[in-house]
Amino acid sequence: MGRFLTKVKKIFLQKDTDTDFVNLHNTHHLNSKIQTFNEKTITEATYEKTLSELGGSFDLVHRSFNQDEIHIIYLSSLVDSHTLEWEILSPLREMSFNNLDKSFQQSLFKRENNQKEVINGILDGNVAMFAGENTYLINVSGFEERSISQSETETVINGPHDSFNEALKTNVSLIRRRVRSPRLKMIKLSVGEISKTKVLLIYIEGIANMDILNHLKERIQSVKADSITDSNVLIQIIDDHQHSPFPQFYTTERPDIAVTKLYAGKIIGLVDDSPTIFCTPSSFFDFFESPDDYNQRWIIGTGVRILRYIALFITLILTAFYVSICTFHYEMIPQSLLQSIMQSRSRVPFPPIVEAIFLEIVIELLREAGARLPTKIGQTIGIVGGIVIGQAAVEAGITSNILIIVVAVSAIASFIVPSYIMSSSIRIVRFLFIFTAGFFGNIGIFFTLGLLTIHLTGLTNLSSPYFMPVSPIFFKDWMDSIVRGPFYKIMKGQPAQSLMQNDAEKERN
Repeated sequence: MGRFLTKVKKIFLQKDTDTDFVNLHNTHHLNSKIQTFNEKTITEATYEKTLSELGGSFDLVHRSFNQDEIHIIYLSSLVDSHTLEWEILSPLREMSFNNLDKSFQQSLFKRENNQKEVINGILDGNVAMFAGENTYLINVSGFEERSISQSETETVINGPHDSFNEALKTNVSLIRRRVRSPRLKMIKLSVGEISKTKVLLIYIEGIANMDILNHLKERIQSVKADSITDSNVLIQIIDDHQHSPFPQFYTTERPDIAVTKLYAGKIIGLVDDSPTIFCTPSSFFDFFESPDDYNQRWIIGTGVRILRYIALFITLILTAFYVSICTFHYEMIPQSLLQSIMQSRSRVPFPPIVEAIFLEIVIELLREAGARLPTKIGQTIGIVGGIVIGQAAVEAGITSNILIIVVAVSAIASFIVPSYIMSSSIRIVRFLFIFTAGFFGNIGIFFTLGLLTIHLTGLTNLSSPYFMPVSPIFFKDWMDSIVRGPFYKIMKGQPAQSLMQNDAEKERN
């Protein structure tokens, strides 16, 4: 008898942990907890309780059959009406209560007597059927979803043009079409106390780092929030460094990029009702890669990728360098150009830092206006607004024409970064360079550049170095991060960031 009670206590404590109940601190409460355990965790499902919990919903449907011996409850907005009529309503009209068990022995029907699971099943688009003491969940879900279309934020010239949408099953099918292997594994999680948002972690068994997978799983399960509306919200919550302006999780809407990350040993996460997937472990250099790099000759891909890194420095430093030399370092300007700059600035009553910040803010306003307006109108506003405002500002003596050229080049350089989230982060950091250049000159620029490098090398993504393979150094991975090397070199082995920490250190040595 004592052994039996000990086993019951162990089972209860384990179940208590799994269901997020408060752990028991006092053993004298254990017996009372065991007595009420079944009432709290396993409540017998009935149609009265179900109607009471889901009451107040305009799409709630309750129907009875066979002289009120059979009840079905479902949400009309979540089910497919044709499947409902064909699989459930028509058979129930002709079915007797005695033949119920024989008729419902199909994969479409699942017996479930737990009240909590029945409610969750109805909210997932199932029909709950109550027949005597048994309850069945019948999958006839029919969610409305957006068709597969081309991504508007990640366009490519050569390569696939399909993108993810908001339906989790559709997104999984896009990945399954590209990875036809039983080694493709998935872990289903739920996030949000109210929303119960589904999160799917996908990886390739034998390639992915299981330590990183378990770490990511624990991080997601520890999220305490009422609702998670998008994958971009989730990754901000589980970031290692939430106060950094730089994104630590790589995100994309393209299935081909997601599959490429899977083959590289990384883990991708899908969030229901979100067309964006996230990838881990990610590095700073992942945000400067594009599918076009791999769909053309490696020499061209390398040249374009190096051009993006040059654009990074241009958008960060160019405007700040103009402010610096016009404020402190006139001796750095060639004599032939100095006269033109002085003539251009002769009518401007503001110091260079005020002039530069004003134009940068105007550019950001035009950029946001173009992004929020409809596509055709947004392009017109961006082009016409930039020309009109720039010309009017020069004629009014508010700014110089040379600074307009500098700011325009800096803005164009920011558009070269393939990731919109990274591009937005760089645009914000650019203002810090302008401020330090306006107060401290070139010393301020190099000081800010040093702080930025220290910050980037100190970031991690699920405890994986964010600035890898530059810090720490893995020269082998430079062929597929800094440049785009030939396929016979970049397809050998996994990136060091996807390996276990001890294996990565061995490879480094």
